[in-house]
Amino acid sequence: MALVTTNEMLLKAQEGHYAVGAFNVENMEMVMAVLRAAEEMKAPVIMQTTPSTIKYAGLDYYLAMVRTAAARASVPVAMHLDHGDSFELAMQALRTGYTSVMIDGSHESFEDNITLTRRVVDACAPSAISVEAELGKVGGKEDDLEAADDSPYTDPQQAKEFAERTQVNSLAVAIGTAHGLYKGIPKLDFDRLSAIREVVSIPLVLHGASGVPDDAVRESITLGICKVNFATELRIAFSNGVKKYLGENPDVFDPKKYGKEGIENVVALVKEKISVCGSEGRA
Repeated sequence: MALVTTNEMLLKAQEGHYAVGAFNVENMEMVMAVLRAAEEMKAPVIMQTTPSTIKYAGLDYYLAMVRTAAARASVPVAMHLDHGDSFELAMQALRTGYTSVMIDGSHESFEDNITLTRRVVDACAPSAISVEAELGKVGGKEDDLEAADDSPYTDPQQAKEFAERTQVNSLAVAIGTAHGLYKGIPKLDFDRLSAIREVVSIPLVLHGASGVPDDAVRESITLGICKVNFATELRIAFSNGVKKYLGENPDVFDPKKYGKEGIENVVALVKEKISVCGSEGRA
């Protein structure tokens, strides 16, 4: 089927009290793996790329791969710009054909974040393209995106005002997660998430879920999270598959052989995450 937007996908998740897994894809093999897992689990899925990934190959390359995957799929597939760091990049993704964009103004002041986000929302509205924004700062580092360790969590009343003034479709909230690998077990602020859910009606997004215990992810979904982002764990799974195969078969030079091992690892991981999100059978 054709690519879909994340708007209807996330509203259905919100109504059904589950979340849609959003998986960062770095190459063709990861796209193939995510699609296969989604098909086997009969789950809607979001594939996404960060600015750093886009610099590696370009918006059009990644869109072409995911669009081809979606055309072969029997489940809904959306193509999302993750952590769009400028109005210009968001517009490039829109014009290229991405069906969902995130504009990350979380490093700006509250008012500047609202202004930037509203510009993107207004520009995407005629095409009915979904827009995600972030309020508060998710810590850690993903690609070239870095936040200070003392980044503030999302304030519930600011979240309410932000959602109302920007008319954004979904909102990523900071409740204790971080990008990249955790040094210990992350402790999520569920009370804060509950308070945000009470005053914000649009779908909420959890970033930095790689390494968060499954029970914590499930709890966040019961409290209103409708989209969960996974990136670092997929990279590790793919790389470990390749390393293991080459370690056992050092004379192999065919990328398809070791690429297949990476694919199998990612398929298994994505199926686990879809199960945690509760989106199995929701396509």
